[in-house]
Amino acid sequence: MKIYKSNEIKNIALLGSKGSGKTTLAESMIYECGVIKRRGTIEAGNTVSDYFPVEKEYGYSVFSTVFNAEFNGKKLNIIDCPGSDDFVGNAYTALGVCDMGLILVDSEYGVEVGTQNIFRTTAELKKPVIFALNQMDGEKADFENVMEQMRDNFGPRVVQIQYPLESGPNFHSMIDVLLMKKYEWGPDGGVPTISEIPEEEMEKARELNQALVEAAAENDETLMEKFFEQGSLTEDEMREGIRKGLVDRSIYPVVVLSAAKDMGVRRLMEFLGNVCPFVTDMPAPVDITGEEVKPLAEGPVSVFFFKTSVEPHIGEVSYFKVMSGTLKAGMDLDNVNRGSKERLAQIFTICGQLRTPIDALEAGDIGAAVKLKDVRTGNTLDEKGCEYQFDFIKYPAPKYVRAIKPLNESDSEKLSGILTRMHEEDPTWMVEQSKELKQTLVKGQGEFHLRTLKWRIENNEKLPVEFQEQRIPYRETITKAARADYRHKKQSGGSGQFGEVHLIIEPYTEGMPEPDTYKFGNQEFKLNVRDKQEIPLEWGGKLVVYNCIVGGAIDARFIPAIVKGLMDRMEQGPLTGSYARDVRVMIYDGKMHPVDSNEISFRLAGRNAFSQAFRQANPKILEPIYDVEVLTPGDTMGDVMSDLQGRRAIIMGMSSENGIEKLSAKIPLKEMASYSTSLSSITGGRSSFSMSFSGYELVPSDVQEKLLKEYAATQTEE
Repeated sequence: MKIYKSNEIKNIALLGSKGSGKTTLAESMIYECGVIKRRGTIEAGNTVSDYFPVEKEYGYSVFSTVFNAEFNGKKLNIIDCPGSDDFVGNAYTALGVCDMGLILVDSEYGVEVGTQNIFRTTAELKKPVIFALNQMDGEKADFENVMEQMRDNFGPRVVQIQYPLESGPNFHSMIDVLLMKKYEWGPDGGVPTISEIPEEEMEKARELNQALVEAAAENDETLMEKFFEQGSLTEDEMREGIRKGLVDRSIYPVVVLSAAKDMGVRRLMEFLGNVCPFVTDMPAPVDITGEEVKPLAEGPVSVFFFKTSVEPHIGEVSYFKVMSGTLKAGMDLDNVNRGSKERLAQIFTICGQLRTPIDALEAGDIGAAVKLKDVRTGNTLDEKGCEYQFDFIKYPAPKYVRAIKPLNESDSEKLSGILTRMHEEDPTWMVEQSKELKQTLVKGQGEFHLRTLKWRIENNEKLPVEFQEQRIPYRETITKAARADYRHKKQSGGSGQFGEVHLIIEPYTEGMPEPDTYKFGNQEFKLNVRDKQEIPLEWGGKLVVYNCIVGGAIDARFIPAIVKGLMDRMEQGPLTGSYARDVRVMIYDGKMHPVDSNEISFRLAGRNAFSQAFRQANPKILEPIYDVEVLTPGDTMGDVMSDLQGRRAIIMGMSSENGIEKLSAKIPLKEMASYSTSLSSITGGRSSFSMSFSGYELVPSDVQEKLLKEYAATQTEE
């Protein structure tokens, strides 16, 4: 294969909602380039993109697929991303290493929530966008309606390059207003017949061509002057203007096609090759120090690894982008993340599961290596003397959590290793060993996302596992002051154990006055503070401890032991065993024995006195509350609202944006366990949501009673 120069390479992320036809388009693109002789189908399970067993099992894309297309002397590296919101991490990865996004829109359904989410992501990352209206031959395809939605959602920057003479089942021809030609296909698509625009279409075509010329001229002062002088631009000038407009996102070109019938695909390839920005046209990426790294073939060699997959019969395949320099097969590089050396004995260009060895790849190009010794996703490899390091891919927060455990407890260590490897393949599969909940948690973007993980563990690794609901990280606190004392006394021959602690506890809030006088019943306690400890808790909130001992009732050397006893109960609250928070404790009296008193005695006395006081201080359970934002089509709004209200949600606000409704709510984490699945079911997969931690709030009294009974039952069983 030819070694392409940096200014001949274009990197494109293929994006779109689930069902918009990305895999089918990818198949048609590589067919048009001659990489394959016959197009596969999703139904037959023989496409170049969806080749993993789990993808064939479920019939939808799970992983992004890298492929390249050599067309008219240009190299297009294309990353086909899954459309399901559950696998959105692939889009973040692809846009991180690609220079632009090609967003497919299903002409039957128009602009969906998924389309808006993807567009929003490209805006965050400042990536150019081209829209392709696919499935123009669909039964319900309506070109004019979709274009109206496009303008409503994405504004006046949406500019037509093409329009169909007829949309729906009779789609077989279109007008290209950039080339001012008519394209027509036979029943099998493929190579079009190109002819002059019919007279009856000429007025419309000229009007759209003029709008395109104006949009192209806006992005270059020289072109603008020429346009004012002559009223038109040459084809090459228009392409240059569109390319500059793409780079600064001032133009969003729209093309039409039917990927399934291979109509418009060849013209799309020409457009991408002629108009898309080259690697060298885009702003240079920056390393972690903020230094710009230009894609220069003569620069120092630096390679960023953005994806890892484990493939049957091969093992680990590591995908990379050459950020700088010219990478040659057999080079020795330093892994700056792991402090190790790595030899890239062979490097490949990729087309799905097809890999072609190549001698070198220049800056900006994308390739792969197999069976590397010590390379992980996100690592940077540099030649000696180069110190670049990259970290530009940021992933969305997880939305679906399950506890996972092997059916056989002895396989726990094996499962841990598998999960670590799975996270390497898809960083949005996150794993947490929760000490608090005593569970291994796996986190993802939705039920399908984690179901896919389970399928792969059980079918590829032959390890049976089960999912359980995540335990909720409740918190315990108190709402009033209380007093208690406890004597720990134990005698079993020889020296015994003795410690007695008297204490007062109360709720802690920032800025509250120092303790002074307390009254319980007819008894008044006036405290003299000798010492104060503020202990910030890992799980949030504080424990504040005051030493108010007078007259040497307890020796100062036992105070740390009492504090340890208090922390024992803060780590395992008396109500449900959850973490306690925001309590202040005044140790004001006690007794000790000259022989039998020791640290363990006072630790146990402190712990038990605290437990007794805690239960008398009107204790409450706090639950984690999350801010949730739901995007849904207007016709599903009522059902979504009803479902949220059934989850104890407090609706904070509603707004409408281009036909998509946005709901903001605060919802207890307990009620979010199955929300991903429920929302998908209610709206037919047309909605999405995001969630972020808000804070802790008191649980309702009926919920608290239920939690107390459940915890008491577990303690009885134990």
